[in-house]
Amino acid sequence: MKRLTSYFSLLTSFLSAGLVHAQQPATTPKTLPEVVVTSTKDPSKTVPTIETRREQIAASTPGGASVTSAEEYKTGRAATLKDALDFTPGVLVQSRFGSEEARIAIRGSGIQRTFHGRGLWLMQDGMPLNLADGGFDMQAIEPMAAQYVETFRGANALQYGAATLGGAINFVSNTGHSAPAFQTRFEAGSFNTFRGQISSGFVAGNVDGYVSITAAHTDGFRDWSEQESLRVMANIGAKINSNLENRFYVTWVDSKSQLPGSLTKAQMEANPQQANAASPTNRQRRDYQLFRLANKLTYSDGDNTLTFSTFWSWKDLDHPITPFVGYIDQLSNDLGFDLRYDGRGTLLGMANDLTLGASFMYGVAEDARFANNGGNRGVKTADNKLQSINWSFYFQDKLHLTDRLSLIAGAQVLYGSRDLNEEVLFGANNSDRQEYWGFSPKLGLLFEVNPKSQIYFNASRSFEPPTFGELTSVGAFPSLLPLQAQSATTLEIGTRGQTDRMSWDFSYYYAWVDRELLTLGVLPFPANTINAGKTTHQGVEFGLSYDVLRNLTTANDTRFDRLVVRNNFFWNDFRFKNDPTFGDRLLPGYAPYYYRGELMYEHPCGFYAGPNVEWSPVRYAADMARTTFADPYALLGFKLGYKTQKGVSFFAEVRNITDETYSPTTGVVTNAAAPGAGAVFLPGDGRAFYAGVEFKW
Repeated sequence: MKRLTSYFSLLTSFLSAGLVHAQQPATTPKTLPEVVVTSTKDPSKTVPTIETRREQIAASTPGGASVTSAEEYKTGRAATLKDALDFTPGVLVQSRFGSEEARIAIRGSGIQRTFHGRGLWLMQDGMPLNLADGGFDMQAIEPMAAQYVETFRGANALQYGAATLGGAINFVSNTGHSAPAFQTRFEAGSFNTFRGQISSGFVAGNVDGYVSITAAHTDGFRDWSEQESLRVMANIGAKINSNLENRFYVTWVDSKSQLPGSLTKAQMEANPQQANAASPTNRQRRDYQLFRLANKLTYSDGDNTLTFSTFWSWKDLDHPITPFVGYIDQLSNDLGFDLRYDGRGTLLGMANDLTLGASFMYGVAEDARFANNGGNRGVKTADNKLQSINWSFYFQDKLHLTDRLSLIAGAQVLYGSRDLNEEVLFGANNSDRQEYWGFSPKLGLLFEVNPKSQIYFNASRSFEPPTFGELTSVGAFPSLLPLQAQSATTLEIGTRGQTDRMSWDFSYYYAWVDRELLTLGVLPFPANTINAGKTTHQGVEFGLSYDVLRNLTTANDTRFDRLVVRNNFFWNDFRFKNDPTFGDRLLPGYAPYYYRGELMYEHPCGFYAGPNVEWSPVRYAADMARTTFADPYALLGFKLGYKTQKGVSFFAEVRNITDETYSPTTGVVTNAAAPGAGAVFLPGDGRAFYAGVEFKW
């Protein structure tokens, strides 16, 4: 048992006093009884509840961070990262062609990458899904198997040992404690789309478990864009004693995707459903299998927590693409561990929270290249062994200067190496090795205006060695490029919190970026990534939810219906800084403004309905020469459904009601007006209808 916090005691006293005042004369004194509550513990030490994580993140993070419940995005189609993260402040996800792969970026991380992400850590249960070189595959995630999603923007991801410009996104799995004993869900919709899930959770004494199996198929909006996937996500936890718990994870992913390619603007406007003619001719695909084992052992006595996480992943990539690059056949093995300590104590007579950690990742990929003969392997052109090593040591300390003001300091030391060992087939030996050292400090202030809102400021450094996607030259004969690591200094100020009717998350950041990894089309590497000079990234990340009206058909202070508006807004200003070639020009391939909103009626019985919009109001360049632009667009949608804790739930939605022709993301080239260079547009889906039904028991 413990006393209620002073804030809630004060609030309870206020409400109770109001009732007394309404029933008795103002002069009548009344003594209120002491209010106590029973302390409850999270059922799992390895996977905290969403309520616990929201409290922990708000109390320890002097910058942009948020937690999204999976139940929020499961009110509609829940097939892709865009479906899951559309209303997460600071995260921009734009699908290439309605597929799982997308441009996913935070604060301009991986700004030119429309496939195989980079610039942030994509995590599952606090353990990276990134390969050891830093790249990640979006197909590794199953949004419907998650309990909630944590997002740490920029240096706020340091608590996971991540020190990238973008930060980290962590999908946290269901457990036997959080999942229903039986759940099945089925979605169907336009473009011959079908998606089904069956899952189950159980608790038996000190053991709990969860398993989810999801299968999906779609023909896709565009020609040659068929996708199929099968995902199995499972974990089992065992409480060894009152302080020690172990959880073991198994993941299997089998993903097959046709690649329709990019179009010119004229082709897109004439027929957005067509594929680039070369794509079906060359049978361009990206077929991917992943098998992953992970384990998390957690000891906690209340004030001290020690967590040891390990993982191993096996990945098989079968990837026929352009004749110039050829047919990529890649087999990868990655393994790693993270040892982390979290403790509460005192320092200089003040309360103090300390995090210390060390992590290691090693990856090796057998990378064979062949000529692409209509989707079949031709003559072998290269046979390389790619090896990556990362060592990271990190700490973060929160010193409670007063009851409301805290100082947060932290740092990461990182060592990375990238090795290419070539089996010489033609000409010279391209074997090479690159090494990287980085130090990334962080300092921040967190002020609690009240227990439900904070104001924060932080200054930080980020450090990102290149992935093999940037480091290897483009073509059938890859070699290592002489690239340096990208680094940045970022300042951030903002606020987050909630009142009775409103919740908000607002951040402004400004980053001075050195040696940004970009493809600029500058000789002698016109098609390869180079280190640009100085660039700047600044922007606003703003999420707002507000109850416009309440009790439209009800008359209850706790179970009321409401009309709620949800908003997610970005302003992005990414540009060169005194570049000898590009001056202060904006970086291409990125919308400067983006808005996602919905107005939803919600009833306590579980019914909801309302319109939504996705709006990109300003055109942006798709090439360095600024000759070709992606046009503004606005997509209207509508969603309704019924959601319940047990029993049958359902939804129906329509997207892009006006059947807009648009390109949510583009490739980036030197000059799109040059002959043969204008195919940079990736059309988004046309009008689409989806419906789903879910049963929980």
